Amino acid sequence: MGLFRSRELLGIAADTLEFARSAAAETHPDEYMGLLRSQPADELDPEPELDDAGSVITDVLVIPATESNPVSATVKTSLVPNDMRAAGSIHSHPNGVLRPSAEDRATFGKGDAHIILGAPYGSDDWRAFDREGDERDLAVLDVSLPDPEEFFDFTQADIDEELR
Repeated sequence: MGLFRSRELLGIAADTLEFARSAAAETHPDEYMGLLRSQPADELDPEPELDDAGSVITDVLVIPATESNPVSATVKTSLVPNDMRAAGSIHSHPNGVLRPSAEDRATFGKGDAHIILGAPYGSDDWRAFDREGDERDLAVLDVSLPDPEEFFDFTQADIDEELR
């Protein structure tokens, strides 16, 4: 039953937001685009009083072959994984405007949070929106994310064992 349990989105990990802001700045003057993924709060080392029944955005998934220019970013939908951890989308507006366009709102169908990062990509240069394009609150949470080095710390023997 737990597989289909809906988890309230509690917020975004501070390190995840910082990663996206940095990536948007590096991509400037072109738009940056990614998909947001979350994981259950009880799998993280959370800050005090974080509701373990909720989830936290912890990852930005960049889709291969995403095309971007100064006014748009397009994801090849055939390359988007069918992901139980999908939480929404994130993209930048190099012009600094922190509200969704009609084209943005048309892509907000999947997930509970859609983030727009605006130039110059500072700590306050972003807003979160719901599926309808209305602004929503999204807390920035101080949680310990898994070390990426540990994620890739496996051998061929580990893979063979997992496949058995």
